[in-house]
This record gives sequence, structure tokens and C-alpha cells, in this order.
Amino acid sequence: MTSIALAALFFVGVHLLVAGTGARDRLVALLGEQGYQGAFSLLALAGIVWLCVAWAGAPPAVPQWSGVSLRPVVWVLMLIAFAFVAIGLTTRSPTATGGEGSLEGDEPARGILRITRHPFLWGVAIWSACHAAVNPDLPSLVFFGSLLLLAVLGPRSIDAKRRRKHGERWDRFAAVTSNVPFAAIVGGRNRLAVREIGGWRVGLAVVLYVAFLGAHPLLFGASPV
Repeated sequence: MTSIALAALFFVGVHLLVAGTGARDRLVALLGEQGYQGAFSLLALAGIVWLCVAWAGAPPAVPQWSGVSLRPVVWVLMLIAFAFVAIGLTTRSPTATGGEGSLEGDEPARGILRITRHPFLWGVAIWSACHAAVNPDLPSLVFFGSLLLLAVLGPRSIDAKRRRKHGERWDRFAAVTSNVPFAAIVGGRNRLAVREIGGWRVGLAVVLYVAFLGAHPLLFGASPV
């Protein structure tokens, strides 16, 4: 438990205390953009590997509650999580590395970005919460809880970093989008355009969902059903 707790603190801390703060700017000035990206990627990779190894090696623990009854709800929520992840990763976005050019367009927020400007992280948040709910032992709660914490707090860190870098261009994008899904649409700052999302992206999410559902016992040693 000590190892998994330290790994969680390291992995979350690297992202929240470095990547989205003024420390990042100072490190970029010192190392250059490419040097910083390389160093940060190595630290992030080391953190997630440490976290996974510590969790896999943790001794069996007593569940804090029974998560069996939650499984039907989790099946539905996990499909939504896969949709956010698959659609988010295949949609060009100024919140992702290399996607800043989309800020130059007349309509910088299109497709899934009209719903949330952080679709990938919302997918991770739903995925983490679902897995914590049905794996309620202490090591799993630390493992999935750390990923959930990072996914929930990460958007604020990313937004601050992008605002410092892009100024008014970012503000224009942020004004018509929201972190919380559908908040900008409900608030009248944007509209839902389902066709912009792309049917092939939705299809990809469904295929991945079914594939992981079937391969889950082989990959992770437990069946979701």
C-alpha cells in the first residue's frame, strides 16, 4: 500500500504540480519545448508504470462494499466512456498537443468539442469511477481514484496552460465551450451538431467497447459480465 500510495502521489503530482503550472514555463525556458516534452513524457511514463506495477503486486484486500449490483449500470457508463475517449482522440482539439492550429478557424469548436472541450479526460473519469465502483478494495480504490482525480482536476490545469500560451485565441475558444459536458449547449453558448461528430467515430467506439468486453478476461483476468 505504501508503494501504490507513493506512485499515485507521484503520477498525479507530476501532472498537476508541473504540467499545468508556472513551473512548466520555467522548465521550458531551461530545457526548450522539445527537451521539456521529452523529460515530462519519461516522468509520466515512469509514474504510470510504477502505479500499475504497485497495484498488480498489491496483496488481496477486503472489499469496502459489494460492487456486483452496479455492473449493469457500469456496462452502460463504460460505453459512454469509450465514446468520449475514441471520439476525443480522433478529433483535432486545441486542448491536445499539436492541435493548437484549430484555434485559428472561424469556428474552433466543432463535433464533440461542442459538448465538452475535454472529451478524452471525461472518458477516463467515467472509466475510473466505474472500475472503482466494481473493484472496491483499497488498492484498487487508490489506483482508480488517482486516475479519476487527475481526470477531474486535469482540465483546469490544461485550460490555464493554454490560456497563458494562446491568450485571446484561447479565450475565444473557451467562451463557446465548457469542461462539463453539455454545459455550453445548455447555457446557449453553443449548439449540438451530431453530424459533425462523425458516424465512423461512434462506430469505432462501439467496436472498441465490444472488443474490450470480450477480451477483458484474457487481458486482465476478470470478466465484466
